[in-house]
Amino acid sequence: MKKIVNSLLVLLFAFNTISCNNTQSNNNLTSDESSVKGKKVEVYYFHGTRRCATCIAVGEVASELVKDKYENNPNVEFIEINIDEPDNEELAEKFQVSGSGLYVYNGKDIENITAYAFQHARANPDKLKKKLIELINKNL
Repeated sequence: MKKIVNSLLVLLFAFNTISCNNTQSNNNLTSDESSVKGKKVEVYYFHGTRRCATCIAVGEVASELVKDKYENNPNVEFIEINIDEPDNEELAEKFQVSGSGLYVYNGKDIENITAYAFQHARANPDKLKKKLIELINKNL
């Protein structure tokens, strides 16, 4: 029975990832960008105009965490990007995003935690929050 439940969870996760057309990104950007950013940490939530419940949950959990835990820290910022808007095309290309995604960016390195976010945003949001705190604090 446990194997069946685990298999169903894996299939559900795979379906969510595929349906949101998620792609992986590069881990590094140019050195010019890293020198500009300094110790700032940006949490990017990319999405399209049409979003599934899991996509919405990923954005809500990440936004809520940054607002609640880091509201007094000017070096941490949550940035929501609708990739369907023409003005956001360049940024989506920079991160190589074509669907929903959650990224932590320190000005040099990009940490793509989309798969983790989709796995936990609805079923265990505290686990996603813990992961975000870990990544943000590591990059400050």
